[in-house]
Amino acid sequence: MAATMTKMNELMKRRDEIEAEIKELGDVLESQGGVGMKGPLVDAEGFPRADIDVYSVRHARHHIIRLQNDHKALMKEIEEELYKIHADARMEREMAGNQSPIPMEIEDIPQEPFAIVDRVDEGSPALTAGLNVGDRITQFGSITKEKFQSLQNIGTVVQHSVGQSLALKVLRDGTSVSLSLKPQPWSGKGLLGCNILPLSR
Repeated sequence: MAATMTKMNELMKRRDEIEAEIKELGDVLESQGGVGMKGPLVDAEGFPRADIDVYSVRHARHHIIRLQNDHKALMKEIEEELYKIHADARMEREMAGNQSPIPMEIEDIPQEPFAIVDRVDEGSPALTAGLNVGDRITQFGSITKEKFQSLQNIGTVVQHSVGQSLALKVLRDGTSVSLSLKPQPWSGKGLLGCNILPLSR
């Protein structure tokens, strides 16, 4: 378990580093007249634009693409490690003969998950609601796997539900658990205080 957590911490650190690099390179593109990833590098006559550093833009774009590919592979590895952590924790509880009670509604037939929780901050609304790292989300408000397209769906629901209780269902140790989450400002960032990753389809 300790070795798994150590590897997970290393992966999360690398993820943060990659995201920081992508942001820095994105700032470079923004500083070049907001050219972004797809803006033209030549003028109307087909000559390199004189108002931007074409070499810097090309270099930044190439580097961002490579980092985005690295980030995608890393997120897949993080997802796999989360499953291991969850499985190890369950095994330790079973070996100790001390299965923690779950003070929430439990269902017999779980739905299919579409996202997974990979961080829950202390003192956050997510922690208060009972969310755990490794919980796989099967319902977030009105969102189920059939309706889920991207994390933007969850963000929209959160923004429209500030101060209101949202019905959540998660898979935990193979069991469907119902939770109630209230998005709201707190001492940390965002309205939830957790990080959610989409599951690979």
